[in-house]
Amino acid sequence: MGQGIMNLPRLVVSDHAGNIFEIPELLMVGASVNSLNLPDESNTISLPESSVLFTLPERLPVGFDPAAKKFISLDEYHGSPVYAVAAFMPPGYVRTLISAYQELPAAPRLPLYCYSAVGWKNGRFYAAGIRIDRQLRHDILDESLTFIDSQAKAMLKRFPRNRLIRHLVKNCVCKYRCPNACNLVLGKCECPVPASPACNAACLGCISRQPRGTGFPPSQHRIDFVPTVQEIEEYVVPHLQKAANPIASFGQGCEGEPLLRAGLIKESIKRIRLRTRRGVLNINTNASMPKSVKQLCIAGLNSMRVSLNSAQADFYTAYYGPQNYSFDDVCESIAIAKKHKVWVSLNYLVFPGFTDHPGEVAALKKLLKKCKIDMIQTRNLNIDPQWFIEKMGLSSLRGKPLGMVSWVDEIRKCFPDVKLGYFNPTYKTMEN
Repeated sequence: MGQGIMNLPRLVVSDHAGNIFEIPELLMVGASVNSLNLPDESNTISLPESSVLFTLPERLPVGFDPAAKKFISLDEYHGSPVYAVAAFMPPGYVRTLISAYQELPAAPRLPLYCYSAVGWKNGRFYAAGIRIDRQLRHDILDESLTFIDSQAKAMLKRFPRNRLIRHLVKNCVCKYRCPNACNLVLGKCECPVPASPACNAACLGCISRQPRGTGFPPSQHRIDFVPTVQEIEEYVVPHLQKAANPIASFGQGCEGEPLLRAGLIKESIKRIRLRTRRGVLNINTNASMPKSVKQLCIAGLNSMRVSLNSAQADFYTAYYGPQNYSFDDVCESIAIAKKHKVWVSLNYLVFPGFTDHPGEVAALKKLLKKCKIDMIQTRNLNIDPQWFIEKMGLSSLRGKPLGMVSWVDEIRKCFPDVKLGYFNPTYKTMEN
């Protein structure tokens, strides 16, 4: 066995109590949709700060035995049961390989997080990932939480009758530590504006509402009221007036589809722009309603981020479960936004082995060329990997994936004007 392979990170596992340790005899392995892979220096990084390690219950870790030259699953080590481990990296990083494991028949469904392969080398953890965006907008350090909480209390006092502020502070800041909500109370970066309790899609990985029986608890509670124009204007205008490179975004993880409240958002945009021209007004949306998108563009929308798991209609439909709209409507909305000179980003939900599969790459290239997309915001798909593969029928895919690093290189080479990143654009992003 060559010296190069022996320099790879070692497999890490967890015991029953959640203690994580290395297996020196075995190498770290990562998974794609239909294959196991040994990582290399191009697709692994030192585990970023603010990452979280997960024990994966009822899942046997898979490593590579360099002596036997084969992949093996491990059910025990030195007589004690062991379980697979995965890493959840902070915003700005793209997962290149999924945690490799063998799922046992009684394995419970994994919560809605991203499960990246992880190993141990030279006294530190390494994760299968690359950094796609070097901005520090969502780096909320533990030692800052006391200050964030004090600012949150001050905002409640400042807007005592504003239900939206109460939701964002008590639910999003204090309970879930939502980075955008934390930045709102800190008076910087992006200001969240949830507006719609309802949705017109049934996404497999919806983080705010899951049907009974899926096995997924929602990651956060959805807003249960419709705010008024006054409630939106009251806090958004000061944020845009004072924050550096400010953004206000309609459409958040704690709500449904904002286009279902297009009338409310249109009036809010008009009222906001009467008081300030500063900052970017953005909507995070499934782009399902072209006529509503046109109304918002005319009202003064600057930026639209469109959520996609795939540029192929069949796979898109399988994931989103669209109700009374189609993939063609999404493409039409993008065309309308571009006609009105609105910056269009794809909120592209990436999954190793599918995103970089030749069929998906070809479809994405076609979409980028046809629709003149400005930016791809890569988002690691937060979902149980094996369940997602099963629900989407990905096991039947034929052809060798490029690899996520090569996927990034290919997009950059073929579309040099398309920005790759993570965060919504500021005016500075749009100008560069």
